[in-house]
Amino acid sequence: MGELTPQLLGLQLVTGIALGAVYALLAVGLSLIFGMLTVVNFAHGAFFMVGAFLGIYFQTLTGSFALSLVITPLVVGSIGMLSERFLVRPLYGRGIDYPLLLTFGLSYVLIELMRVLFGIEGLPSSTPAALRGSVDLGIGRFPLYRLVLIGATATVVMGLWLVIEKTRFGLIIRAGSRDPEIVRVLGVDVAKVWLLVFGLGTAIAGLSGVLAAPTRAVNPEMGITVLAESFVVTVVGGMGSLMGAVVAGLLVGVVFSMTSLLAPEFAELSIFVLMALVLLVRPQGLFGKAGLMG
Repeated sequence: MGELTPQLLGLQLVTGIALGAVYALLAVGLSLIFGMLTVVNFAHGAFFMVGAFLGIYFQTLTGSFALSLVITPLVVGSIGMLSERFLVRPLYGRGIDYPLLLTFGLSYVLIELMRVLFGIEGLPSSTPAALRGSVDLGIGRFPLYRLVLIGATATVVMGLWLVIEKTRFGLIIRAGSRDPEIVRVLGVDVAKVWLLVFGLGTAIAGLSGVLAAPTRAVNPEMGITVLAESFVVTVVGGMGSLMGAVVAGLLVGVVFSMTSLLAPEFAELSIFVLMALVLLVRPQGLFGKAGLMG
């Protein structure tokens, strides 16, 4: 390992934030679904993987990365809504284990489907031509695309916050996550809200896949590792907490990045150590509420 200069540490910190942006975006979708439906969506990593594949497919089809950023989340969100309506919904009220096991099986169905459609080797991915190159941050040059990742995540999170905090739909989501029976009494079709929330959560997972595709190998198994990492982020931040998902995503990304620089052999382990430390001090996570899983 070379000399640890302030510039190197600074660049590694920004690298961690860029990595954490993907984690945060994934965990936001996962937390949104859990917070409203109390469904532990084990297919979330598979929706991420489907988003990566479809992102490359639509970019090749249209010749536009921007268009694929719009089309792919809509398609993945539609798949998520169909899954909620016909697969997950019949299991509501039967305990948290039933949707968990169903989505676990659904993830393998989606993996096999991508193998059939695109092959077991996956698809080649590369950074869009317009977003290649680097930017001088004053501490060194940093890849432009990773800065775009940070900006895209900030935009999505801010947009989601505005929807949840400033709109009637967001008010229904917040009320429904606390007491769905009261929302029903007020005449709101809770089933339709759950459908839209599940679709929104999976659409965000699909968007995460499109954005992450240029930075990693796109293959049918890519969602498995990502799922474990996104659950670490969600648990550290607090199940169902959107703020926790963002903060924990960035924290996990920075911890992983810094450990990769200082002790690469412990990089994968570091995020699980972080999770264990957080749970020892605060079992419900940084921003979670005690008893939510009960």
